[in-house]
Amino acid sequence: MHELDDNASHAPPIWAIFGDLMSGLVGVFVLLLIWALGFQLELAQSLKAETAKRQIEEQRRMALEQALADPLRNGRVTLENGRIAISGSVLFAVNSAQLQQEGRTLLSSLVSPLKVFLGEREQMLMVSGFTDNKPIRGDNRSFSDNWDLSAQRALTVTRVLIEEGMPADMVFAAAFGEQSPVASNDSSQGRAKNRRVEMAPVPKNTQNEKKPAKKAEFTGSKINNVELSGDES
Repeated sequence: MHELDDNASHAPPIWAIFGDLMSGLVGVFVLLLIWALGFQLELAQSLKAETAKRQIEEQRRMALEQALADPLRNGRVTLENGRIAISGSVLFAVNSAQLQQEGRTLLSSLVSPLKVFLGEREQMLMVSGFTDNKPIRGDNRSFSDNWDLSAQRALTVTRVLIEEGMPADMVFAAAFGEQSPVASNDSSQGRAKNRRVEMAPVPKNTQNEKKPAKKAEFTGSKINNVELSGDES
């Protein structure tokens, strides 16, 4: 009997076991609370970064709009969703890479504001040529295919921009041919939209600063386009 009493006296009291359990639960709760607070902090930082990014984009759009105030006011260009567009056949005639006088005059008016805009942000201007999916006509021996036509048109615009005062190290050309259409090629209206030359500001990296800008560069990417519509491919 005395042995049973001794064993009972050495058993841990129930409140001690309950206390250990509660301590463990409190520890788990604290860990969950810390995780939740960390998650909320991370979410708040992400939202703050996204808000700042949108503000920068809005400031960039407003700065570009301000830089092109004169041609926008005169109705010679339009600005929508960050895109500057010139509608109509003001750049090139059918199957031609020779810039029309109206197109040269318009490009000349864009050089000064674009040069200031690019210079303030240490950016370059990518001039990209596009065509519709119609093949080059057999009697046109000036171009081998749509790649060639789009490249020559991009080069023409690039050279004219430089002739009109754009620094050569701030602009380069790219060709896409019939790739990356913005509309269906099944209709004449869609093909007219796909026949275009686009200009887009891109970051200026150290390689671009050390090496002369290439006059033609074939690429498959597209950035915040500034669009100039030509006539037909």
